[in-house]
Amino acid sequence: MTDINVKEINLADIPQQQLKDLLNFPCSFTFKVVGKNRPDLMDDVVVVTQKYAKGDYNPRQHISSKGTYNSVSIDIIAENIAQVETLYVELAKIDGVRMVL
Repeated sequence: MTDINVKEINLADIPQQQLKDLLNFPCSFTFKVVGKNRPDLMDDVVVVTQKYAKGDYNPRQHISSKGTYNSVSIDIIAENIAQVETLYVELAKIDGVRMVL
């Protein structure tokens, strides 16, 4: 078994314009969309994602303990930083979404 050095990066500590410098495109990128718990949230996340990153997706969801909120995680293969930035904006426009991480 080998010991792997993993460097943890807190994105909040890095200026936004440097995000592109951390990624080598194409790359795997995960979006986490947090919003009000409603039946179609996961479907809406997939529809918006497919507009900007074609593919078959298997999103994961987690509903809060009180059932008020739902977080949907979706993985894409990002082609460039513009695609990532566009998806942040477009996913945030979905009805009931509180934040996109």
